[in-house]
Amino acid sequence: MDHAIIEKYAAPVPRYTSYPTAPHFTSEVDNATYTSWVKDLGEGDRLSLYVHIPFCDRLCWFCGCNTKQTLKYAPVKAYMKRVHKEIEMISKLVKPAAIVTAVHLGGGSPTLLEPSDLELLGAKMRGAFQFADDAEISIEIDPSDVTPEKIEGMVAFGMTRASIGVQDFSKKVQEAINRPQSFEITRDVVFALRDAGIKSINLDVLYGLPFQTTERLLETVDKTLSLRPDRIALFGYAHVPWMKTHQKMIKDDTLPGTIERFEHAIMAGDRLADAGYDRIGFDHFALPSDSMAKAAADGTLRRNFQGYTVDNSDALIGFGGSAIGQTKNGYVQNIVATGQYQAAIDNGDLAIAKGFELSDVDRARGWVIEKLMCDFKFDIDQFVQCFGDLAPTILNDAGYIAAADQDDFVYITHDTFGLSDKGKPFVRAIAAKFDTYFGQGNARHSKAV
Repeated sequence: MDHAIIEKYAAPVPRYTSYPTAPHFTSEVDNATYTSWVKDLGEGDRLSLYVHIPFCDRLCWFCGCNTKQTLKYAPVKAYMKRVHKEIEMISKLVKPAAIVTAVHLGGGSPTLLEPSDLELLGAKMRGAFQFADDAEISIEIDPSDVTPEKIEGMVAFGMTRASIGVQDFSKKVQEAINRPQSFEITRDVVFALRDAGIKSINLDVLYGLPFQTTERLLETVDKTLSLRPDRIALFGYAHVPWMKTHQKMIKDDTLPGTIERFEHAIMAGDRLADAGYDRIGFDHFALPSDSMAKAAADGTLRRNFQGYTVDNSDALIGFGGSAIGQTKNGYVQNIVATGQYQAAIDNGDLAIAKGFELSDVDRARGWVIEKLMCDFKFDIDQFVQCFGDLAPTILNDAGYIAAADQDDFVYITHDTFGLSDKGKPFVRAIAAKFDTYFGQGNARHSKAV
């Protein structure tokens, strides 16, 4: 592909795990707002629960998550007590018949939790909410934290899917991002999880890392493929040192340039597809037998703050510092600083710092953006049926976007707006054209490729 076109569409844009995106959340949405939103959930609504564990025993320099390093366990234990209390507070607002269909533990490193604390968390959650028998329960795993006892604890917690960070197996790259993790450690954890009965395993691989070359990246991809995970996320490293100051440890001149980064993404993706994985959106891959591949095939794939998902819940309830939630009314985010989060909970308050209340126009544009991010197209008749009088203005936008396209990236027919194969790698940039908030304020984003 022409390098000028790549540079043109690689300009920073959001990742669109929500619409509007988090930089547009405001303090106008507060504890009282969220309380009313949770009370507004229906009797039979499906709930997805997210628990944020913002602690690691090492600080990886590439990390873009809200986390902090601790070498002592006492702060983790104290923090979890507040999470338990928050769970109890929220559960009293939710109608009893609401049912939990998904749980995700993220971080940080959830595997930092001792088995006894993981068991207690599970008991608190199941005591507070009604769980579906087939609820998907996923945990983000740092292999360096894993012991046989912790695997037993995760199985007892009910884990059905494990998500393991790989990043890159090259020693030079690992040194540059402060993430030592051998292939052998990762392999042994994958095997142990399978021996324990965990049938769904996801591995995360990053491109765009310091000192990453084509040879190093493809070697990592091949080693990842040798483990035959059910899903593989091929993320582009988001270099945002103005927001995550520890990323300043990664020098700009060690990073691949825009063209090299794009070529790495294409080559790695092709290697995964050639190995029998279905392409899911712009950065996920799954075996055809996996539920995510099936969702992509039948048009039910979704996107939320964890990225691509099969989670079709009516509300996402977040617990812990910085956790983000979503209801039909809008989005909320908890206080980021763990000390302030805990103080709010100790005071008997919810810990909402900010959020966004959705308008009908927001819902309509969000629907279009999510369809593009998941399916690379949207059905015009379906859009009109869902949003009625709101549709014409947005469809006019679609017409202008298609008319202005000089690179054959998009197309529009009487019933479909979509992206060509050439345009699919740049779906974030195309989606941004439907975003009326993009460019407002001082928000800065990572590269679109």
